[in-house]
Amino acid sequence: MADHAAAEFRTLHGRPPAGVWLAPGRVNLIGEHTDYNDGFVLPFALPYRIAVAAAARTDGMLAVTTVGDDGRPQQAAPVRIADLAPGSVSGWAAYPSGVAWVLNAEGFGGGADLVVAGDVPAGAGLSSSHALQCATALALLGLGGVELDDPDAPSRATVARWVQRSENDFVGVPTGLLDQTASLSCVRDRVLFLDVRSGEMEQVPFDTSSAGLAVLVIDTKAKHSHSDSGYRERRAGCERAASLLGLAALRDITDAGLDDALSALPDELRPLVRHVVTENARVVRTVEHLRAGRIADIGDLLTASHTSMRDDYRISCLELDLAVDTALDAGALGARMTGGGFGGSAIALVPADAVASTGQRVQAAFSARGLTAPGLFTAVPSPGAGRDT
Repeated sequence: MADHAAAEFRTLHGRPPAGVWLAPGRVNLIGEHTDYNDGFVLPFALPYRIAVAAAARTDGMLAVTTVGDDGRPQQAAPVRIADLAPGSVSGWAAYPSGVAWVLNAEGFGGGADLVVAGDVPAGAGLSSSHALQCATALALLGLGGVELDDPDAPSRATVARWVQRSENDFVGVPTGLLDQTASLSCVRDRVLFLDVRSGEMEQVPFDTSSAGLAVLVIDTKAKHSHSDSGYRERRAGCERAASLLGLAALRDITDAGLDDALSALPDELRPLVRHVVTENARVVRTVEHLRAGRIADIGDLLTASHTSMRDDYRISCLELDLAVDTALDAGALGARMTGGGFGGSAIALVPADAVASTGQRVQAAFSARGLTAPGLFTAVPSPGAGRDT
């Protein structure tokens, strides 16, 4: 992917890029809609990446070109970074522009030509937009002579918060911190146990192959968009519930205190709160199993997570439920939707020798319902973002 982005840069600009920076998409093993409630999440990075080939400009302008699956470049109108403001750029170009806006405010300004290529499935709930933002951040920092993990460089956690700010304040989507942190901080063969409130991270071993298992990702091809009103409504509902309870965030409700909290809330907020509190508990129990090497034991927790998202948080859809139910019927140890919901992808923990048969069952189920054929692939924990070497 890095070579592809570099080659396209040469074709478009007639010179080589100064470098290529890459950031992966992610799968969230468990811990959905807990990040903006100061809770726990457990993602891992995918081997699929967004690559940004970049070179500096001296005129303070940002010019971004993306190369689609068909190989045809699409160039956004160049913008002067100093003139960027929320709402000034729309569509896909708002994501890299927002990153440039934040970095400029943080003292890392400078014009750039960027060429973007990637293989993270778009709209699949696998965080392609955050991969684009993270790769853009690394590229713009790198052009200024700042590489992550250098002694004087901003920390990966700091860059993740800058990327979050660009999406919240510039793009206008109120996402949490899960996706940016996963893309920047995940490592090979581990899942990232992140306490969003404290920022503490633990890299937890997740070697499915040694356990004879695999994570099957099912891209349902159903529309997925974080900017849809459903995401905003649920986040607002969680914030309202916390306010009514006099809490900083729903993270502060313990398992033992859940019933009392629910009884103090209006009916429409109770399912949201129940999901967040029980999902946090499921993340913690999943980590306990993984620390002990009991990968197979997390299956029931994955399925319970999906049930909670379907019934309490109400963010599933026909395609996601069909993918999960069919995978379970085919012998998966557990399955759940992953990502923001309302479409996107599901994951299933399956015996390694049953990946093909499970995928075939899912494809047949979608065909029988007249639905678009799903995308299927197995996912292994992969490295986080960095400069191509």
